[in-house]
Amino acid sequence: MSIRNLKHMFQPASVALIGASHRARSVGATVLHNLLTGGFAGTLYPVNPKYEQLEGLRVWPNVAALPEAPELAIICTPAATVPELVAQLGARGTRAVIVLSAGLDAVAERNKGTLRQAMLEAARPYLLRVLGPNCVGLLVPAIGLNASFAHTSALPGKLAFVAQSGAMVTGMLDWAKSRGIGFSHFVSLGDCGDVDFGDMLDYLANDDDTSAILLYIEGISSARKFMSAARAAARSKPTIVIKAGRAPEGAKAASSHTGALAGSDEIVDAAIRRAGMLRVNSTMELFDAVETLSCARAQNGERLAILTNGGGPGVIATDALIALGGQLAVLDAGSMARLGEVLPPNWSHGDPVDIIGDAPVERYLDALQVLLHDPGADALLFIHAPTAIVPSAQIATAAVPLILQSTRNVFACWFGGDAVAPARKIFADAGIATYDTPEQAVRGFMQVVRYRRNQELLMEVPAVVEDLAERQAARALVEQCMADGECMLSEPHSKQLLAAYGIPTVRTLCAETAEQAQQCAREIGFPVALKVISPDIIHKSDVGGVVLDIEDAQAVAAAAQAIARRLAELQPGARLHGFSVQAMVRRPEARELIVGMASDPVFGPVLLFGQGGIAVEVTNDHAIGLPPLNMVLARDMLARTRVERLLHAYRNRAAVDIDAICEVLVRLSRMVIDLPELVELDINPLLADSMGVIAVDARVRLAPSTVGGVARLAIRPYPEELEQRIFWHGQALQLRPIRPEDGPQHLAFFKALDPEDVRSRTFMHMRELAPRQLARLTQIDYDREMAFIATRPTAGGASETLGVARVICDPENARGEFALVVRSDLKHQGLGQLLMASLIAYCRQRGVRELVGETLSHNLGLLALVARFGFTTSHVAGSDTTWLSLPLAVGLGEAGAPGPS
Repeated sequence: MSIRNLKHMFQPASVALIGASHRARSVGATVLHNLLTGGFAGTLYPVNPKYEQLEGLRVWPNVAALPEAPELAIICTPAATVPELVAQLGARGTRAVIVLSAGLDAVAERNKGTLRQAMLEAARPYLLRVLGPNCVGLLVPAIGLNASFAHTSALPGKLAFVAQSGAMVTGMLDWAKSRGIGFSHFVSLGDCGDVDFGDMLDYLANDDDTSAILLYIEGISSARKFMSAARAAARSKPTIVIKAGRAPEGAKAASSHTGALAGSDEIVDAAIRRAGMLRVNSTMELFDAVETLSCARAQNGERLAILTNGGGPGVIATDALIALGGQLAVLDAGSMARLGEVLPPNWSHGDPVDIIGDAPVERYLDALQVLLHDPGADALLFIHAPTAIVPSAQIATAAVPLILQSTRNVFACWFGGDAVAPARKIFADAGIATYDTPEQAVRGFMQVVRYRRNQELLMEVPAVVEDLAERQAARALVEQCMADGECMLSEPHSKQLLAAYGIPTVRTLCAETAEQAQQCAREIGFPVALKVISPDIIHKSDVGGVVLDIEDAQAVAAAAQAIARRLAELQPGARLHGFSVQAMVRRPEARELIVGMASDPVFGPVLLFGQGGIAVEVTNDHAIGLPPLNMVLARDMLARTRVERLLHAYRNRAAVDIDAICEVLVRLSRMVIDLPELVELDINPLLADSMGVIAVDARVRLAPSTVGGVARLAIRPYPEELEQRIFWHGQALQLRPIRPEDGPQHLAFFKALDPEDVRSRTFMHMRELAPRQLARLTQIDYDREMAFIATRPTAGGASETLGVARVICDPENARGEFALVVRSDLKHQGLGQLLMASLIAYCRQRGVRELVGETLSHNLGLLALVARFGFTTSHVAGSDTTWLSLPLAVGLGEAGAPGPS
């Protein structure tokens, strides 16, 4: 349901408190006290049949007796009363309720469901939103609303804090208030019966009073909703997360290494990264991150230069940087020469740049000038420890103008107490990120690094993988295996599936008997490997089911007999279906890797990359990613593992073909999308060297699925099913959703627009399209927005964009705001009508109820076009714009049917 009616919860004009009381320390009395003392200017309606008056206010006996429908109701009565109260409030016209009551998981008296289910069913007919149950409530300090039973109030500010844990809410309130930290919203979600993190992210992303969003997450229920909301929020403002439950939950019972390794916390961590949010480990880091990101400028790299007036703090900072995976800058030769000219002979001659403890103000400024322009550094850490030579405040006052003129991020550590307090305040007041210790400053820098990386991942929207000619063969194989009851695929079938998606595999044949195994070995050529085929064996090596380097047919027969004997001894009940025979792979410089997928109950399919071999659970070196993937996202997965360092050249070993590994991950991602029956998969080992990759062993598990491959993904992939071929003035055009790789041609499309056409679209004069604006236009969330482009091939074999029709839907899919642009030299030729018709058809199919837009009133061409489709137009008073609206749920005729004009 998303943000529907949440304005009544967070901006109510009236509040009813059901269960108001004067009993000391009761929830009803505490909430009433908080409502009265918070400064809320709206109307309060205490409700309780036991009282006639409380705190000077008239008390109403029940919901029916209230003089009006309250915009917000707070319920703190016993759990059994909640469903009926919600029904009564909904009937009266209330559209938002906070349920503080706990115990709604109990079974309701009248049916087999729980009280919680009954509450939600009572709310549904009225679109009444429910916060809770079992929550502390909410606070909106700007309007004095303290609708909670917290022990203290919140200071007004620009941060929004949302948490599931009640204890976290009250503890954070107390902690933040003692430090003067204020909030725009402070929300306890409780059991998330209705309003959840996705709803709150959608609401707060569009709240002008909120500059940053802070989340305390214990669990996520609706992955697609959460990811779309998180990605939208993270695009507009810093979104920082504490996720409880980092400790591993122990190995799961799974039929693959991937299934055992993919822990729920790692999956949530991958989701946070992919959504462009920043994860921190403590409340202190949470607020440090807010301060850091609010001060940070755009940063293009990750190399840190360190300026210090003492060797010790510089060494501490360097150690902290390396421990956190940071990168120390290597100063340019020219910078080293200039520093040598302005610093005493005994300076450190490297990074960290130690300018010596007796440094006067001028030495600081000279060194800053050099380091802020060094091409080998992307950011600067400024460290100062107090001395008797010059007051710290003088250094700070002189340095601030120089730092503010720079385009680089500067992180400052004024290392000390009272002696550096004035200097610390001077920097902080100037908006320079300032810390007490070198370690804190380095952590702040690394928060910016991680946030930048995650924001880059946010902009990655993988398109479809081309050239997979055997996908239909893979589909047929899966259907046949399912029909035969083969849910655990044999190794030959597993490799056949991989090969259909272009993943290189070792040639493998299947034999039922030792004699057939001999024949298969002769066909393949010696030496060969022999492996057991049994649906009851998870890891073949555990039962001695793998024999390598077999040199002749007699040895093949002996190995088959030995495998059968060991299987009978070690696992008597296991079925022996035969043996797989495969060519031995001789690649002495290859690294053993694992690539796989598993299914998470919340986030659906997840992908894994890491160090392979029989000890993968012991080494535990892996990274998790969410499909769909592209090469950039696949490389990010590699970079998060220790084994990635072994993929580069070292000693006499050549570097691995990293692109080949990434290609496997991307193709596996495509397989996950295409085959909803795929629930677990291992490629272990995947051998990788300078010549490429090859899958030596593979294991695949299937299960029946009623959900399509796309529907079970947390992130909506490129919707290739919406691609179509259209004809326009005798030309065949491709009309399809926009893709990230359309960036260059979209930039050319923008540059081909007449300046007045740009103004008609954007209401302003724009000569250039900034890289971030271009990314925002071409890298979209297909779950919430759509951009259809019409393209045609060029003489050089590329393609060009001729026009684009775009719609962005609100979170509840009620309204979509559209935009339409056709290349200036192609206007008035019917292309806009084709694009508009496709967009309307898409919105109708999606269930959007209304299509709206806005244009300059003199844009007669667009006004005439939308009139053909039945739009109503209305002039916006006091402006030069016209509002456009088309109801889609009415079943309008096809007045705007496409066709060339």
